[in-house]
Amino acid sequence: MRSTSAATALAVLFGSAVLSIAAAGTASAEAATVSNAGGLVVDGALQRVFVGDAANGRILATNYNGTLVDLNVGFGSVSDLAVSDDGAILYAALPSSHEIVALDAATLEVKTRYSVPTDTGPRYVAFAGGKVWFSYGDQWDGDLGSVDPAVDPASGTDPVAMAQFPTEGTSVGLWGQALLDTDPNRPGTLAVAQTGISTDSMAVLDVSGGTAKVTAWYDGDYTLNSGIGDIDLVPGADQVLVNGRDRDAYADGKFSKAGSYPSGQRADIAADGLVAQVNGGKVAVYRANAAQPLRTYTLSTSSSVGLVRWAPDSSRIFALVPGGSGYTLKPLTQPTLNVPTLTVNAPASATRAKQLTVTGKISATVPLPAGVKLAVTRTDLDSPSGKALPAVTVKADGTYSFTDVPPAGGTVTYKVTYAGDAQHTAVSASDKVAVSRASTSLTLNNNGKLYNYGTDVKFTAHLGTTYKNRTVEIWADPFGGDKPKKLITKGAVNSSGNISATVHMTRDTTVTAVFSGDSRYKPKTAKVTAYARVKISTAVSRHYKTAKIGSTTYYWFHKSTDPLLTTTMSYYPGRNQRFDLQVYYQGAWHPGDSQYFPLGTNGKSAVQLGAPGQSGIRARMRSVYVNGSSGDSVNSTTYGSWKYLYFSN
Repeated sequence: MRSTSAATALAVLFGSAVLSIAAAGTASAEAATVSNAGGLVVDGALQRVFVGDAANGRILATNYNGTLVDLNVGFGSVSDLAVSDDGAILYAALPSSHEIVALDAATLEVKTRYSVPTDTGPRYVAFAGGKVWFSYGDQWDGDLGSVDPAVDPASGTDPVAMAQFPTEGTSVGLWGQALLDTDPNRPGTLAVAQTGISTDSMAVLDVSGGTAKVTAWYDGDYTLNSGIGDIDLVPGADQVLVNGRDRDAYADGKFSKAGSYPSGQRADIAADGLVAQVNGGKVAVYRANAAQPLRTYTLSTSSSVGLVRWAPDSSRIFALVPGGSGYTLKPLTQPTLNVPTLTVNAPASATRAKQLTVTGKISATVPLPAGVKLAVTRTDLDSPSGKALPAVTVKADGTYSFTDVPPAGGTVTYKVTYAGDAQHTAVSASDKVAVSRASTSLTLNNNGKLYNYGTDVKFTAHLGTTYKNRTVEIWADPFGGDKPKKLITKGAVNSSGNISATVHMTRDTTVTAVFSGDSRYKPKTAKVTAYARVKISTAVSRHYKTAKIGSTTYYWFHKSTDPLLTTTMSYYPGRNQRFDLQVYYQGAWHPGDSQYFPLGTNGKSAVQLGAPGQSGIRARMRSVYVNGSSGDSVNSTTYGSWKYLYFSN
């Protein structure tokens, strides 16, 4: 098994952030959270991914889909994880209790606890040469220890060995905590890299004989780097990859520059040499020593991706992706397939039933096969599910073109698809064309007409020439925010092109006829506004008789009686009636000051007119709704009838 240690910089990267583990692309899948991640390792034998929760002392297991399948708790803290070569045992470094704990990888049950005699650590852990190797100590006093799983602690022999980092040929040795890495192709090789300062040293050790021996040493003199945050052994070559970017070769006990990949921060290398490199919010996959990525996954536009780990069979990469309140463990599939770039360029507009030309290009960083064919689909109003067009063959330079005669107008989409091959993923692209449609006519009657309250009014829409669609909708939208727009009728027009609907007019109302269009004729809307009066009546009381003066009927009151005038008006919240009063003298009616009085929720407004105290006075009153001045604007101005009053002895 391959296991790469987490960099010290991870503590800064994650801080107190929360890491979520969930199935990729399935927000509703079972999930778990960890703060301050403590190690990430993949077990190929069980197809499990293990994540340590440093702050909460938990170890979590997910399947290859990223779904949580098991966890164990109560470890105090977890700083790193590793698995045995056969994938049966999971090892965890517990710095708070100063232990290495061995767990059954299938069940996460604790099998053995190994006490580490140190006040600082263990910190990082790896499995190589049949032993568990761990780093411990702090700045200026770092070192390397090991656990021999073949030794039974109950035998009296201590399986834990300290101070295992070679001093011969390594100057002062480790000055601080050290990152560890192993290579399944070299089971007895261990990479060690001090981390945390700018003069970090590194070494490759031979641990195949049970005792660590120096293969190569670098004393951190700035010639190769200015600090180490990640180290990986390179399969098939005597090299290490530092910080996901710099390849350093080792020979004759020394390191030297051997090349680099484009900018990155950390990486993991598969057993077959494929490199998964983190660069900000992206993970790029490189073949060994390549200058261009085989594939790039864009996982975040705002934050850096955390750790990445390969599945041992190179079938996928597991990445800690930032998002929401933490990080999500996301499987990245098909890492060895190159993603082509496909473009489609259609004209912005075109005439229906006239030929148009669509062009485009397909390219890839891994060359495509010769004679690639692209599938073409046209989607339009007549073929909303898409219609397959003849496939198009790509030219040697990657360009292509095809012609089409769009039978339908409106938005027409041309989708071009490459099905993929053994080295490339499938890819699709599309472009839209605004294809012309003819205009039709749509009219609606009764615009501007005024109706009495409660009148049932028939509105008739007339639709002109269309292709297939003869359906028209009629909507009524009464004035006022309390009543929504309502569909009154929807149906096919008759042979004369007409369709009608009846509106019960209680408010000013906007009536709209809508034709949604078809593949040859554009949508059309006709809108009218019809107006409605309010309903007004006034009841007169406290009179002693009615009698005519001339041809006009009057309500007769004694000169000391206060007339009561009760108006009933169509109710609307906040509505007032205007009370008009006029007095007759010298042969003419003379207006007084009009006043507004509120309506009750029952639509009534009672006004008491003071007694004049003298006889022979003739007066008249009426109630009026004034659009805009009576407290609202949902009806048209309406005048009530005059009520005539006469005061006698």
